[in-house]
Amino acid sequence: MPIENSDLGDGIRLIKMSGKTAAQSFSREFLPEIANAIKSALSDNQVKAIILTGEGKFFSAGANIDDFKKSIDEGNATELIRELTGILHPLIVRMRQSATICVAALNGASAGGGLGLALACDARIASPQAKMAASYSGMGLSPDGGTTWLLPRLVTDQVARRFFLENEIWSAHQAAQLGAIDAIVEDDELITAAQQLAKRWSSWGAHSKESIKHLLDVQSINDFETHLKHERTLIEAAGQTAEFKEGVSAFLEKREAKFD
Repeated sequence: MPIENSDLGDGIRLIKMSGKTAAQSFSREFLPEIANAIKSALSDNQVKAIILTGEGKFFSAGANIDDFKKSIDEGNATELIRELTGILHPLIVRMRQSATICVAALNGASAGGGLGLALACDARIASPQAKMAASYSGMGLSPDGGTTWLLPRLVTDQVARRFFLENEIWSAHQAAQLGAIDAIVEDDELITAAQQLAKRWSSWGAHSKESIKHLLDVQSINDFETHLKHERTLIEAAGQTAEFKEGVSAFLEKREAKFD
């Protein structure tokens, strides 16, 4: 099966991109399957967190270059690119805006749109074999998949600039030192570590998670006064939720809050 879905308990769903789905993720054949699996999990009220992982050497290696060559020969490269970004870009927007926590378990290389998929997650746990590749410049392409928006927020603008213009490949340790990867664990601990993090981060109330993700994404485009108004609107809305009532009760009763 190109996509393997499994529920790990505690509202955590593991989505594994297998075989060519990992090696040639961004093709007409495989990208819709990846997107449908993620969207299905995001739409499931029982799923609080998603773990994305790949297989073998690849987490998600980006486009099928043979498809690119064929599209160039047939004179429809623009149409192919428009079709694939038309699937990927709305998907990563939804991942960023959802209360569902998304964790990338990076078993191998992420490149091109696959890098965008990894960066769009809320956290990245990697094996020592993981790599991050720019890839675009060497192919004569400009970046996509939100990489030029997401990566500077993790590693600073100038580090991201070097990454793209030097067409760099980062090892797991380089990426972790720069802030693009949150933790490195051994291969056999990768899914367990991702699951533990997903469980912690997804345990909070839906409004809290969605608001935190949203406010962090927009903070760099708002002036401070505007951002404070935005925070005020969201925390006022939080005051009307059952989660707020439970949180206050748990604090006063000196127990751990339990959010649905």
